Amino acid sequence: MATDVSHLSAEYLAFWREHHLCTLTTLRPDGSPHVVPVGVTFDPRTGTARVIANRHTRKVAHVLASADADADGEAELAEGRGARVAVCQVDRRRWATLEGRARVRTEPDAVEDAVRRYAERYGRMPKPNPDRVLIEIAVERALGKA
Repeated sequence: MATDVSHLSAEYLAFWREHHLCTLTTLRPDGSPHVVPVGVTFDPRTGTARVIANRHTRKVAHVLASADADADGEAELAEGRGARVAVCQVDRRRWATLEGRARVRTEPDAVEDAVRRYAERYGRMPKPNPDRVLIEIAVERALGKA
């Protein structure tokens, strides 16, 4: 069932704080879905979901290729632009999906913040990776039963 992103239940938000493997769905150039396992963090105050990734992965390439790019080649969220993506997690009968527009961020402060959030949710610090980037999702729709 669809849920208003600005009025998510306490149970739904708690589900996004639990330790769960998630999936990220991006679109290939031919429009077919590309679904991969990822760790996701969600900040309901800002309506932002975050996925840390290696800059050389297909998921990052798909976000960059699907989004309108600025002069620096980074996907933008302004004016409704950005790659359409979804992140999802499932635990038995509970499930939650966040849909929105994604961009790739490379600024060290943004990436470090995403790593800190990941470590907080998943209870471990990821190994250092000089090629790490952030896939930042402006959440437009929440679905699920948590």
